[in-house]
Amino acid sequence: MKLTEAIAERVKDLLEEKNWKQYDLFKNGGIPRSTISNVVNQNKKRVSVDTIYQICSTFGITLSEFFYDKFFSDIED
Repeated sequence: MKLTEAIAERVKDLLEEKNWKQYDLFKNGGIPRSTISNVVNQNKKRVSVDTIYQICSTFGITLSEFFYDKFFSDIED
């Protein structure tokens, strides 16, 4: 799995856990809707740490908690 795919899957998983839509992440975290969509749909090759940090803050988790997940166990180059 590629890193951007793992990030997208992790965000989708967190959205599902909270029973949120992408809109809720935008509304509660102030993250631009286009940014959230780009992350979830893997429209960009890279996701900034700042964006991941904003997502984590909105979900109320740390960066460590975000990356300590099954999706990141087999990252490819």
